[in-house]
Amino acid sequence: MTDKKGLLIVVSGPSGVGKGTVLGKVFEKRDDMYYSVSATTREMREGEKDGVNYHFLSEEEFLKIKAEDGFLESACYCDNYYGTLKEEVFKRIDKGINVVLEIEVQGAMQIRRKHPEGVFIYILPPSYKALRERLLGRGTDDLDKIEKRLEAAKWELTQIDKYNYLVVNDIVEEAADELNSIIEAEHLRTPRVYDAIQEMLANDEI
Repeated sequence: MTDKKGLLIVVSGPSGVGKGTVLGKVFEKRDDMYYSVSATTREMREGEKDGVNYHFLSEEEFLKIKAEDGFLESACYCDNYYGTLKEEVFKRIDKGINVVLEIEVQGAMQIRRKHPEGVFIYILPPSYKALRERLLGRGTDDLDKIEKRLEAAKWELTQIDKYNYLVVNDIVEEAADELNSIIEAEHLRTPRVYDAIQEMLANDEI
């Protein structure tokens, strides 16, 4: 017996920790997942596509949607705006699809205040040194931006007690297996299957 509705899964972690890589492995294992595409005002990187990696918006466009209450959450991170479009989330959850939001801590806490039933997961690097090496090896940011991201990571580590689960991404496959186990367990939590149990009792199925 599992929950018929999908889960609202919020995944955070410092830039360069490999959130996308871990989630990609989870998606390979499941067919009930949807990756919510966030909106952002940051510049598009080489190889990225609008509407696939992000909805790339101008600052004016972003602030207009925010004023119309069109975001589930929004935040400014490293001098750029990020936000989750409401319409992409709850219509899928009602259809039994697990919706994954890969967002930073500020946005995650906005969602937790409004939707504490969500599943909040923070992905950690094996060490601060490893995180720095990953950011340098990625080659997408200059040294100034890398230092900003590392400073942001230090602050984020003071907030991880607000998450339900912590996953260390040392070996990608192991981190993906842990995340998948969290999803399975969450679908079996008593509050999520309560309605199904009541339906069984009403139909004398027990």
